[in-house]
Amino acid sequence: MQPKIQAFFDETTFTVSYLVSDPETKEAAIIDPVLDFDPKSGRTNTHSADAILDAARAQNLLIRMILETHAHADHLSAAAYLKARTGAGVAIGKLDVEVLYTPGHTPACVSYKIGDDVFVGDTLFMPDYGTARADFPGGDAHALYRSIRKLLALPPETVLWMCHDYKAPGRNDYAWKTTVADERARNIHIRDGVSEEDFVAMRTARDKTLSMPVLILPSVQVNIRAGQMPPPEDDGKTYLKLPVNAL
Repeated sequence: MQPKIQAFFDETTFTVSYLVSDPETKEAAIIDPVLDFDPKSGRTNTHSADAILDAARAQNLLIRMILETHAHADHLSAAAYLKARTGAGVAIGKLDVEVLYTPGHTPACVSYKIGDDVFVGDTLFMPDYGTARADFPGGDAHALYRSIRKLLALPPETVLWMCHDYKAPGRNDYAWKTTVADERARNIHIRDGVSEEDFVAMRTARDKTLSMPVLILPSVQVNIRAGQMPPPEDDGKTYLKLPVNAL
């Protein structure tokens, strides 16, 4: 039986989180949850994560696992909050679902294959937007190309679920669901016929023009701790630190 998949889009960070459930057992997993964060005030809230919990509660779902596709640089993870609320485990690695190692955007990227659906994280975007950057520490455009070709070697009807969408020029609506066939035919960066050499040259040149994500500094400090905030300092307050002239 195919899983039931519900998408939750956070327009502030352009992130798609997923609630994936087994219709028979009512067991579920949450993929790439967002902790809302206001960089101007440093305040967090759990509106986005609570919306997923509300949906799970309405369907009598039991959250068994919280899955991260990678240590995100564009949003803070709500994994720790959801773990505290549900008792679910947090994972990025070996699971009961099939885990595909897809490095390139970061060295620790994975995709999760559940039945005929694959949650690709930041490895791929919609066909009209292309592919993820590969210039973060440990990123590698060659590895990214090979990871994407691994995904695109899956059956053509395989459904691919994006972690982000930014609305490509000329498209008015957000979208995050496509197929292997669509990506192979239409992806502007890596459709069939694009060589690794050409992809790496394009990706390297394009990445040099990109600025850092707005939330990269706070998000990485939280996400490498599986959504936990850093420990409090001597004054009892928790700080996310901003390195000066380091990037």
